[in-house]
Amino acid sequence: MSEVAPKLGGVHHVAYRCRDAKETVDFYRDVLGMDFMLAIAEDQVPSTGAPDPYMHVFLDCGGGNVLAFFELPNSPEMGRDEATPAWVQHIAFKVDSEEGLLAAKARVKARGLDVIGPTHHGVFKSIYFFDPNGHRLELAWQFGTADQMANLKSVADDMLEEWSRTRKAPRHAAWLHEKIAAES
Repeated sequence: MSEVAPKLGGVHHVAYRCRDAKETVDFYRDVLGMDFMLAIAEDQVPSTGAPDPYMHVFLDCGGGNVLAFFELPNSPEMGRDEATPAWVQHIAFKVDSEEGLLAAKARVKARGLDVIGPTHHGVFKSIYFFDPNGHRLELAWQFGTADQMANLKSVADDMLEEWSRTRKAPRHAAWLHEKIAAES
């Protein structure tokens, strides 16, 4: 008897740790306009029964997506994986236009935060900055055509296979880099 994978209906929420739940909610409401949906606070972890008080906050990212944070006052001070470059782990949110991306950049900069970008990725452009917890955030405006996205999907398995063998960047989507160079 073979097992059948569950039919997923999307991401219910993604959870990260925060230093201060109120500061985090205020940041995401003020800077990104997210709605604070709900908070759950417990003195025991429901899944393990461990005594570990926490505040769990949930923010609406739009499109049925939810970003959540845990404040854990009895845990050691939070850090990040020092073996992983700071640019790797990030949370990326969609914006609907280039104008929206540029307006978001101005809003973030007006709050005194450093912003990188827009960075051209061939089929989307992004800006990058950090939240008060040290989580890197990306806002991305996707403008790739259906044909371009289908082209990228059609070579994805071959690229992964080649990468797996060589650990060198495959050139199956070299047109993407040529497009970036031509538009820069």
